[in-house]
Amino acid sequence: MTYKVSSENYMFSFSKDIKPVLCVKSGDRVEIETMDCFANQIMTNEDKLETLDWNRVNPATGPIYVEGAQPADALKVTIEKIQIGNRGVVATGKDLGVLGHLMEGLYSRVLDIKDGEVIFNEDISFPINTMIGVIGVAPKEGSINCGTPGSHGGNMDTKLITEGSVLYLPVFVEGALFGLGDLHAAMGDGEIGVSGVEVAGSVTVKLEVVKNMSIANPIVKTSDITATIASAPTLEEAVTTATQDMANLLKQHTSMSVEEIATLMSAVGNLQFSQVVDPEKTVRFAMPNRILERYNIL
Repeated sequence: MTYKVSSENYMFSFSKDIKPVLCVKSGDRVEIETMDCFANQIMTNEDKLETLDWNRVNPATGPIYVEGAQPADALKVTIEKIQIGNRGVVATGKDLGVLGHLMEGLYSRVLDIKDGEVIFNEDISFPINTMIGVIGVAPKEGSINCGTPGSHGGNMDTKLITEGSVLYLPVFVEGALFGLGDLHAAMGDGEIGVSGVEVAGSVTVKLEVVKNMSIANPIVKTSDITATIASAPTLEEAVTTATQDMANLLKQHTSMSVEEIATLMSAVGNLQFSQVVDPEKTVRFAMPNRILERYNIL
């Protein structure tokens, strides 16, 4: 069964207390319409960040209740299709991102997207690289705003979360309460200026419950690699958690010693930045699928 959810069903936080907008069975598909990260408040170059309602940023569409999902399970999210609009927004400014200390005011521009390319200026265009910035489930307790990443997912801004990828999310509450938003037409690792090419669009996902798959943090699998994703207040903490999560995955499914795992990961694994500008920083540890598939991991 395939369902559709309109961007009118938006939320600004992940929480078990938000009423689901849709209930689906494991294995169902959902086409999810999203606003951009500014809730479509910047539509032309006359719309300025100075007049933005900052209480309406990073909306996600949802939440969606998945029947059978219970704590200690995982939610398998297969990203089947991403469609985006024909205009995107880039933004940065004073005290925003890594270079914000060099700026005096706020800056935004609306960019055209045409024939698979982002038209940056009269000299530069580059291919689209669509991805999902905010995607996650409800945390066990409390409410986490959609702009903050964590073990539940959220604003991970990980460019591997794209069409054709599979994301595994830990389930903390009954039904998982899944949502997504903050699409990008393109975004580089780090998102150093605090935005990618922010765009509205829709995502078609297949939602499946994986029973008794206990994971601490999200895991994403592409056609080539599998990466453990971790978010923490500092890059050092996120690096440690992402690395340990991958080591634990290998330890759980193989007979290798810690020494073998460490040397293997050091030889063929890669630490990669996802984003360094959100309230918590997000990194990932990637291993080639050809290694993990030797042990039937994911």
